[in-house]
Amino acid sequence: MPFVTVGTENSAPIDLYYEDHGSGQPVVLIHGFPFNGASWEKVSNPLLHAGYRTITYDRRGFGASAQPTMGYDYDTFASDLDVLMTELDLRNAILIGHSMGTGEVTRYLGTYGSSRVDRAVLLAPLAPFLLKTADNPEGVDKGLFDGFQQAIRADRFAYLTQFCQNFFNYDENKGKRVSDDAFRGHWEIGARASAKGTHDSVDAWQTDFRNDLPRIDVPVLIVQGDKDAVLPYPATGQRLAPMLPNAKLITLKGAPHGIPWTHADEVNQAIMEFIGVSRMARA
Repeated sequence: MPFVTVGTENSAPIDLYYEDHGSGQPVVLIHGFPFNGASWEKVSNPLLHAGYRTITYDRRGFGASAQPTMGYDYDTFASDLDVLMTELDLRNAILIGHSMGTGEVTRYLGTYGSSRVDRAVLLAPLAPFLLKTADNPEGVDKGLFDGFQQAIRADRFAYLTQFCQNFFNYDENKGKRVSDDAFRGHWEIGARASAKGTHDSVDAWQTDFRNDLPRIDVPVLIVQGDKDAVLPYPATGQRLAPMLPNAKLITLKGAPHGIPWTHADEVNQAIMEFIGVSRMARA
């Protein structure tokens, strides 16, 4: 199993598990909360088939990566991504993030620049700023995040059940776009995550990305469902697109938050059309 070391906690290394398959232009897939790189299977396999080098990794605290008690903030997450990009010496890479993973993409480009990046895809994005403040009235009340953390402390497994229901809009999509088995599989992946990482990630969701946005100088594709019950579409994707000068927004009508699974065909088509422009330009 391949790992890259991104730091230490006391005597233990903080290792991130990653998978690196195929050849061609590299695509780095950054998963959402509270899952891991395996959640990309409906996207990664078509990318491999299309001739891209496809790289997934598990965020610290999740999947097969180390579960430290610190570092669950976007400065650290972006630093972890930078270590991976540097260790693998990725060039001309395409960064694709889903949900929480879009925060890594945004903060990475805002902090480390685009010297290794060709373009980016944000699926159900977290940016620009989810927390409601005096200068961000479009955001969400802090009490909602506090309630999430209280629920995680009280019964993390019950919280995961509710999260997965919202992730898939399960009452609406059960037996249609998502099976009982897929629901259970996602729940089990989330249950294996770090309890502290699960809790502390809620703080990271409240990160202000507005200062990162003017520094993003690569083309960006945004794809989101207008029935996203986790990251409200009007406060995230719909609001984010005009803030990026070189962005394209695709709205999936009636789609939930978990579009890499429920709307994989539509997501893959959008990604292929977007990155295919890059491939043809280089050819």
